[in-house]
Amino acid sequence: MIVIDVNLLVFAYDETTVHHIAARLWLEDVFSNVPLVYLPWQCICGFFRTMTNPRLPGRRYSVEEAAAVIDLWLSLPNIRAVGPGADHWTHFRRMLVEGQAAGPLGRDAALAALTAELGSVFYTADRGFARYPGLRWKNPLV
Repeated sequence: MIVIDVNLLVFAYDETTVHHIAARLWLEDVFSNVPLVYLPWQCICGFFRTMTNPRLPGRRYSVEEAAAVIDLWLSLPNIRAVGPGADHWTHFRRMLVEGQAAGPLGRDAALAALTAELGSVFYTADRGFARYPGLRWKNPLV
């Protein structure tokens, strides 16, 4: 079971990023071969927000195009959209305090907590996740 961060989703679809090809190949492989893949709702929302933002450089998606991509992901039998469960605060608090996740780092702490709650491995291109004790994470692009 793996959890995928928004940066890998965006890199796979944004052809202007230097990581586009590697991320696209990795994501296609994961979606085809990993038995269970978790996509946090906040990452799905982040993908939509980024890919439809006309202020960002490169080709942006229409609302319909971005929604169609997400529809495709969620139609795959091994993909699950996930959010926090009943035990989330215990994990979230630990990540906040032990990871010293002040301010905007709280979003990352929430993803780290969700991953811990699911007993999964977090896949991201953001090395900042190393700050969260006990989080199992990997960067598939290195």
